[in-house]
Amino acid sequence: MLQKGSIVENVEITGIGSEGKAIGRVDNFVIFVEGAVPGDFVDVLIYRKKKNFAEGRAVNIQKPSPDRVEPFCEHFGICGGCKWQHLSYEKQLEFKQGNVIDAFERIGKVELHSLMPILGSAKTKQYRNKLEYTFSNQSWLTKKELSEGHSKESPALGFHVPLRFDKILDIKKCYLQDDLSNAIRLEVRKFCIANKMIFFNLISQQGEMRNLIIRNTSVGEWMVIVVFHKEDETKRNKLLEHLKIIFPSITSLLYIVNPKKNDTIYDLEIQLYHGKEYILEKMENLTFRISAKSFYQTNSSQAYELYKVIRNFAQLSGNENIFDLYTGTGTIALFLSANAKNICGIDNVEDAIHDARQNVIDNNIRNVSFFAGDIKDVLNDDFTNKNGRPNVIVTDPPRAGMHEDVIKSILKASPQKIIYVSCNPSTQARDLQLLNVDYQIEKIQPIDMFPHTSHVENVTLLLKKDI
Repeated sequence: MLQKGSIVENVEITGIGSEGKAIGRVDNFVIFVEGAVPGDFVDVLIYRKKKNFAEGRAVNIQKPSPDRVEPFCEHFGICGGCKWQHLSYEKQLEFKQGNVIDAFERIGKVELHSLMPILGSAKTKQYRNKLEYTFSNQSWLTKKELSEGHSKESPALGFHVPLRFDKILDIKKCYLQDDLSNAIRLEVRKFCIANKMIFFNLISQQGEMRNLIIRNTSVGEWMVIVVFHKEDETKRNKLLEHLKIIFPSITSLLYIVNPKKNDTIYDLEIQLYHGKEYILEKMENLTFRISAKSFYQTNSSQAYELYKVIRNFAQLSGNENIFDLYTGTGTIALFLSANAKNICGIDNVEDAIHDARQNVIDNNIRNVSFFAGDIKDVLNDDFTNKNGRPNVIVTDPPRAGMHEDVIKSILKASPQKIIYVSCNPSTQARDLQLLNVDYQIEKIQPIDMFPHTSHVENVTLLLKKDI
């Protein structure tokens, strides 16, 4: 009988769940297994037992899967990112496609005749344009490091250990962003230690150094944001001046003082130390301005493929009125603008809308307008009367999906086409069930934006039913 602390031998791994953990079964009882891939036969240490399932980690591989590959990162298995490094990329895509199918059939009750093969990412390393690091005065150590006498008191600048908000793994090298990101992070760590700038303690809320955010674009612009816990002008300027001199590639050097208990920066003032307050990204003949608080798809090259799918699904003639919901910095709206009559973008992040409006000016576009506010409040009869009834609505909500009131407003606006972009097929499938009253699915296109993770982007084209 399975119980916490027991080891189950020679478990066959048959699949992967939507959250990325491998799946095995013992007498038809499901076990979610860390560190395994489908096709493996592994010994599993059970660390959690529930009524309907158990969770464990692979402690020995009896027979490796033919789809197992050697992880490329020394932090694999400890860091919370890139959890699928040990699975071949071809199989990653296969399982992501399967997760879309599962969500749509199980949650959305959707027929999948319109599902197209997933679009893989040309780059599977250094594909991200944004990373957020956290300082800690106590580094998370592996059992091997502890046995070798390493001290927990050593400072860390890296990523959170999974499910441990207060535990930070000191990162030596990350393969997610251009290697300049590693150089900047390591230099910041070295300088702060040398100058006795105290790394933050997430439990006691004491210390000086909190977070480091690094963003870059495909045209070689770099933004670095250093987040301090408290004001110390001398130490702050000493660090920032050092970064300015050592890394001339940094085109936007910013800082924030965050005395709060949480790490979010959206309610804090951002100060410019050097360069511009934004970085620029380019796509086709468009230029996008991205500021510190603005959302931009974190895989730049794959974002271009995503936007081409949206444009293809829209099949615009030049006479359409389009609403772009959750518009961010307006990238989708601007990308479609050359083929539309008029576009209105809505987002609740003021700074993003500021960037979007500036992007309109910078690109000399005259048929796009942006509005700031909660979409469920902005998208009402008055808004539709003022801006015209939409022929097409593009919506790209966060992982939680759309608020029911937004869905009701979309149904009331009654566009001929809805293009729903989602980073969470489960919530997308839920929302599609509500839209199903008036709309039918025409096309479904999964896109891999995040190699070596379980995440998948999904674009669905909905057409209004003939009533």
